[in-house]
Amino acid sequence: MTTAALFGCTGAVGSQILAALLATDSFAFIKTISRRLPTSQSPKLQALEEADTSKWGPMIASLSPPPSVVFNAVGTTRAAAGGIKEQWKIDHDLCIENAKAAKAAGVKTYVFISSAGTRGFVSGYVPYSKMKIGVEDAIKDLGFEHAVIVRPGMILGAEKPKAAFFEKLLGSMPNGIRDSMGQNRTIIARSAVAAAQLVGEGKAPSSFWILEQADVLKFGRDEWKE
Repeated sequence: MTTAALFGCTGAVGSQILAALLATDSFAFIKTISRRLPTSQSPKLQALEEADTSKWGPMIASLSPPPSVVFNAVGTTRAAAGGIKEQWKIDHDLCIENAKAAKAAGVKTYVFISSAGTRGFVSGYVPYSKMKIGVEDAIKDLGFEHAVIVRPGMILGAEKPKAAFFEKLLGSMPNGIRDSMGQNRTIIARSAVAAAQLVGEGKAPSSFWILEQADVLKFGRDEWKE
């Protein structure tokens, strides 16, 4: 049985990762660290509330039993954060701090929810992509026993869509086109948890495993089991 810890448990994808973790027998204990407590409840869930995000990383070492897997689904928007500078502190700096703390605490597997298209020529000049690239590179350099980078497209199905009109437009398109541009948040979450399970079973294809959009769909829909 494995203990998992989760940063970002109240966000669009993080809340679904928590639901997926609670639904599987592969994880005996789930610890969450967040600014506000999740609504989910379970005997195997320990939810820790901490408004000061600078304390999140150090809290990893105090968790008992210690987690062998950490999921990071932390993320915000420029508007919600109050500008690019503030968003960078969360989507880049905080995520790297959490990864460093997890490595120092002996975490074996680190799963990070990134974004598709971050490595394109044009996207390399986009602040949001630069944030994700920085975190991905930092995780790789830390040398976890296993690291999983999940790169979904536009997150669909959130209670408060970031681009409601565009999401509605995607919903009217054929499945193939829609799937190439965005994935439902539940699918994204399930792919992250499935990947972690495969790592635990010794079935990961590499120590630094990247799930692109096609992989997100494959593992999120359990098609890998067929």
